[in-house]
Amino acid sequence: GDDVAWMDWWSSAKLSAARLVDDFSVRERFADEAPRVVVLCDRRPSMSIPSSLLRKLDKPRALLTALELIGASAHAARSLTGYVDHAYGEAYWRPPRSERLAEPGTFDRPFHAPADTVTRGLGVLGEHRRDLPTQAFVFVLSDFIEPPDMDAWQRALEHMWELVPVVIQDPMWERSFPDVGGVTVGYAEPQTGRVVPIHLTRREARRLRDEHEGRHERLVRDFRSLGIEPVAVHSHDYVDMLAAFLRWADLRQMWRGAVA
Repeated sequence: GDDVAWMDWWSSAKLSAARLVDDFSVRERFADEAPRVVVLCDRRPSMSIPSSLLRKLDKPRALLTALELIGASAHAARSLTGYVDHAYGEAYWRPPRSERLAEPGTFDRPFHAPADTVTRGLGVLGEHRRDLPTQAFVFVLSDFIEPPDMDAWQRALEHMWELVPVVIQDPMWERSFPDVGGVTVGYAEPQTGRVVPIHLTRREARRLRDEHEGRHERLVRDFRSLGIEPVAVHSHDYVDMLAAFLRWADLRQMWRGAVA
């Protein structure tokens, strides 16, 4: 898959003569330039849930805020930015380029991505390694309610990318669960937006809280086992999200220092 123009013919001829077999050398040029940045956006139905009187986080707005923040940072660093999602079930891939990340019309897209959209997205990026050299930043925006395929993340790490999972979860209803036992709560169906009344017992509310908190702990533990520090996002507000990314940067520095 290497470009023929990158072939070092002199070195290839010398190496082939020494080994008595055809052997080719490829010359790679590492310019002093900013790393490329790609955003993998999860557009499953659960990412379409807006805010309400009982729900702080507006997920569609959080996606836009994250894209604005990442795009502004990449622009300041003069990085090329790319994007991938499976909003219509099929892969939409925009290779890294100099235009702004959130170009007009990019996000007038549905939330119809399949359950394994993050795994598929990492696979798409693996097919376009020429557009993503080593040290490229890959931001994965998702609530990670569907557990990530850690084998797929491990394969992506082999490309020497900087993988950054951005975990977008409502602090009350997804990272934990409130004590609403004995109360009827209105649940909005992600696909239709229809509100359905649900009655939970105290035991069911406690069980959901334990499940959600355990799911989040496992998610962070699994990422850290791969040397990946996730960004924890609980708000769609720009200032709050900037603070979350700054906390991630500090933790990343601490993690790198501990490993070194």
